[in-house]
Amino acid sequence: MAREWYVLRVQSGREEMVRENLEKRVKANNLDDRIFQVLVPTEKVTEIKGGRKRVRERRLYPGYIMVEMEFDEDTWYLIRETPGIGDFVGSRSRPAPMAPHEAERILHEMEQEEEKPKVSITFNQGDNVKIKEGPFENFEGVIEEVMEGKGLVKVVVTIFGRPTPVELEYWQIQSI
Repeated sequence: MAREWYVLRVQSGREEMVRENLEKRVKANNLDDRIFQVLVPTEKVTEIKGGRKRVRERRLYPGYIMVEMEFDEDTWYLIRETPGIGDFVGSRSRPAPMAPHEAERILHEMEQEEEKPKVSITFNQGDNVKIKEGPFENFEGVIEEVMEGKGLVKVVVTIFGRPTPVELEYWQIQSI
């Protein structure tokens, strides 16, 4: 039997609880030699709320979990009978495993997120904003570009009657 990754549909918002239940049932039924890992794919996101910077986890695929296992009748039955799990993604007669490159991509994304949290910028191009910090404090402008990878936004403000683009950190502005 080969170890392969499968995707399971679960109740959205209850992924962690379903993961814990499945892991308990795997141990209770002594199937840890055939069901190896149960993952809820997440990423770390940095947000600014109420003037405070915080890092939180966000689910990459709400309503789905991943299971690395050897597929047989026992493992299939245990997973199907676990409360909160809808079914496998794939055909009803025989669930289809994930392509190895897809599973590796998701696992690689999760590893990178552990190293450095991703910045969550809630602003979009064309939004009207007010600068709340820095040399242009209290100026109003329009977002021209969002550079999410760098955590920057380019805002066009009017200085002496002329539109001027200014690069700011996302936490230096607020919506108006």
